Parts: sequence; structure tokens; C-alpha cells
Amino acid sequence: MLILSVNKHQARFQPQRVGWASSRTCCEYSPDIARKRQERYQRQTQNVDLPELQPKNKKKPFPVPIKKMLQESRRDKRLADMRIEKPLEAPKNGLLVPELVPVAYEVLDNWKVLIQGLSQLLNVVTVYGCRKCPQVHVGPVGHQIQDCYGSGSQRRNSHHSWVRGSINDILIPIESYHLFDPFGRRVKHETRFDYDRIPAVVELCIQAGVDIPQYPSRRRTSPIRMIGKKVINRGGFVDEPKPHRSEDSVSLLAELDTFNNQQNQSSSPSNVKVLAERTLQAYLNVRRGVEQLMNKYTVKACGYCSEVHVGPWGHNVKLCGAFKHQWRDGKHGWQDAVVDEVIPPNYVWHVPDPSGPPLRSKLRSFYGKAPAVVELCVQAGAEIPDEYRPMMRTDIVIPDADEARMAA
Repeated sequence: MLILSVNKHQARFQPQRVGWASSRTCCEYSPDIARKRQERYQRQTQNVDLPELQPKNKKKPFPVPIKKMLQESRRDKRLADMRIEKPLEAPKNGLLVPELVPVAYEVLDNWKVLIQGLSQLLNVVTVYGCRKCPQVHVGPVGHQIQDCYGSGSQRRNSHHSWVRGSINDILIPIESYHLFDPFGRRVKHETRFDYDRIPAVVELCIQAGVDIPQYPSRRRTSPIRMIGKKVINRGGFVDEPKPHRSEDSVSLLAELDTFNNQQNQSSSPSNVKVLAERTLQAYLNVRRGVEQLMNKYTVKACGYCSEVHVGPWGHNVKLCGAFKHQWRDGKHGWQDAVVDEVIPPNYVWHVPDPSGPPLRSKLRSFYGKAPAVVELCVQAGAEIPDEYRPMMRTDIVIPDADEARMAA
């Protein structure tokens, strides 16, 4: 009887013990739990490194895989050998994309707001630029991080030589030749002075449908025809009309170009925080709209220097002085551009406390970075965008100099 009772006791409790062990094993090694944990970590990242700097003695990587480009080139060559026209869709055939015309107007309006807001915020937030290198710092005093590589940096122990900066230090001007007909004659080295140089963002908006009397553009009603790389019908060449110059046009050009919006020509804003938030939102809208336009309209960038050309083909101006330009006779190595080449982010060190001590080299591994426009607007009172929080390392506590030696 005792043995039977023991067996009954074991039989009564053994299934519960086995079920508890199996449930514990499932919860502990479930792949769903691990996947959810990884997704939660990716949503709440604390630290994101900046893109790696490309060496100047190498060509930039192609944004489109070279295998895909070779496939398209071979397909076009087969059609050209059979004398079959290349199928083109707008805007590759010279026609506008109707649904992108409002996007182009919105980008241009936000571009004006961005330039005007930056010129006013420069009266509130101090910007410094190094005399010897392209680095920029946003803050009341220049940082003390020893990362200057300009001329005479050895005598200064790699310290920067700070001077007051301007809007061109915050928003790097990237210009392009304005073309009345992007599918017409190419810009040659001898005729480069016959074309105006305007911001690449403005030229992209003009080719996408924005009408500016100062910069006229040809609007086709019939598409162009191509066989391979040869244009067989472009509707003839049209003489470029002379732009209409007036006082209104001069004021309009001042709104579109950063060279005419310097710090001493703008008044101080009344509500700094509202202006900073509006300027930051305009910057985000410009980048978002330019990326949307570049998905359809062709923008070329040199693979060696910072030259940008808006149009189906690059120009033939021989002004490239980058790596091995002698082998190319000064010509640019054109490839498809990315958004960061049209609107360079110009990363600067993030200052967690503008009223605190300047940034030091010993703690540089704990500091974050952000685009200069974002850093300027944040120091003026705007909220930090969520996409830039991990890059600026807002969740990382900066230790003292003595504590930094003990940090892993």
C-alpha cells in the first residue's frame, strides 16, 4: 500500500513538473522573443556612427551597382544594333512629370524659408569656421578638439584657428549650370561663361516644372527620340531667350542664393524658438523633396570632386582638379548623384551644453555629431528630430576627464 501511494503521488505531480520544465524551455529559447528583443533595440538605438569618409585618392563608389549598369548598357546596345528606338518615359524623354510639379514648388518654397531662417539665426547662435581646414563649429566658443589637418597644424598641435562663420559654412553652396534645354547642346569648356551658375536645388526645381522668369526653361510638348545614346529627334535647337532683369528679379535671386544672405544683412528674430523649428522643418522638407525629385530626374555628380550637374548628361568643362585629373584632361568623372552630394550635411560636433566648458580631445569618443543646420536649430531652441538622436548621442552621459580613463 505504501508503494502504491508513492506511485500515485509521483504520478500526480510528475506531469506538472514536466509541463513546467517544457514551458520554461520554450520561453527561454523562443526565436520570437529574440526577434522582438532585437527589433526593440533597433528602434531605441543610442549610438549611430557617421558614414565613413571616402579617401581623396580613390573614386567615389557608384550609388547604382555596376552590374546593373552593365546590364542596362548591353540591353540598349542590342536595341541600337537592331535600329530600335529606346523606350523612354517622362522625364527621360524631355517631358515633365505632372505629379512632381507641386513637389518642385514646395521644395523651392522651403528652400527660401531655409535660407531666410538661417540668416536670421546666425544673429543668435555663433558659428565658427577654421581658417586652415573646412571644419565648422556651432557654439559660443570654438571647441578644443585637436583634429585640424590644414597648413601649419603641426605648429598649432592640430588646434583649429577659429574665425566667425557665415551661412555658407552652415549650408555649403553646391552650384550647377542653368540650362535652357537640358537635352540641347552641352556646356563646353570654351562656352562655360555663357551659362549662369545657380544652386543645384533651384536648377532641379526649374527642370521639374517651376517657372522663374529670370531663368527660363524649355517645356516640350512632344517627347525626344533616341537610338542607343544618340538623339535622333529633339525638336530642333531653340535660341535661349534673354532673361528679364528688374528690381523684383534681383530680390528674388537674393532669396535663392546663400551668397546674398550674409549675417550682417538680416535682422534678429523676435521669437527664436519658433523660427528655429520652422527652419529645421524646412531643411527636412527640402531633403525629402529633393530625394523624391532625384528618383525621376537625372542629377550627375563627379566621382572625384564636389561638382554637380542637373541634366541627363554631364557638361564638358575641364575644371576637375581632383585625384589624377591629368589622366582625364581635367574632365569630370560623371556618375549618378545622391542627396548628400546635392545638399551636403556638413557634420559638426554636437554641443550638449552650450553654456558648459568647450569640447575637449580626451572626451571626443563620447561626443556625437549632427548636420550643421540641425545643430544650429537645436541650439536655437528646436526639438531634436528622432532620426538624428542616435547620431547626436543624446542618451550617452559624458564623464569627467578622470572618469574617462576608467570607461571601457
